[in-house]
Amino acid sequence: MADAPENGQYALVYPDRDLASDARGPTLRTQRLVLRRWRAEDLAPFAELNADPDVMAHMQKTMSREESDAFVARIEEEFDDCGFGLWAVEAPNHSPFIGFVGLHRVPFDAPFTPAVEVGWRLAREHWGYGFVTEAARSAVRYGLEEVGLDEIVSFTNPDNVRSWKVMERLGMIRDPASDFEHPNVPTGHWLRPHIFYRFPPAAPSP
Repeated sequence: MADAPENGQYALVYPDRDLASDARGPTLRTQRLVLRRWRAEDLAPFAELNADPDVMAHMQKTMSREESDAFVARIEEEFDDCGFGLWAVEAPNHSPFIGFVGLHRVPFDAPFTPAVEVGWRLAREHWGYGFVTEAARSAVRYGLEEVGLDEIVSFTNPDNVRSWKVMERLGMIRDPASDFEHPNVPTGHWLRPHIFYRFPPAAPSP
């Protein structure tokens, strides 16, 4: 396993025989974190995370265990399809599972699609340590340098200050012209308006 890189860098980790469960795809390692494919033991804490009203405050609802498990199945399918996805994150000196951070193909039609977004969701007890920014920086760099993506986007409801502050710490730039009404949220719902960020920022119009 590679030595831990500087904070915000990534290193590809090629599992040995003792890490066979991670042999299905790339593992990223930052100074404090490991971003890896999902394991069966992640399902229960992930379901608990998805049932927490504080964690899901900017989603339309919490998830049942069945919905949470189905979400992981879709994540794993995306890894199999395109070689990236929403990695399960562990903090070896903190917890074996703290949530997910990674890349996801935007699953709806919008003026900016097709696109790949960077996204995250951590259990509440792991907030405030800078884990999201550290892991997301690694995921973005992987998407640009290894996958060859031209751009990575992110978006959230304007009230989700914690998330858009992370986007800004990542160096993403707000693109107000691309703000949109989320098509999967009912018209009139307070969560329907979304603000939009890009990395790298869009080139200015000539």
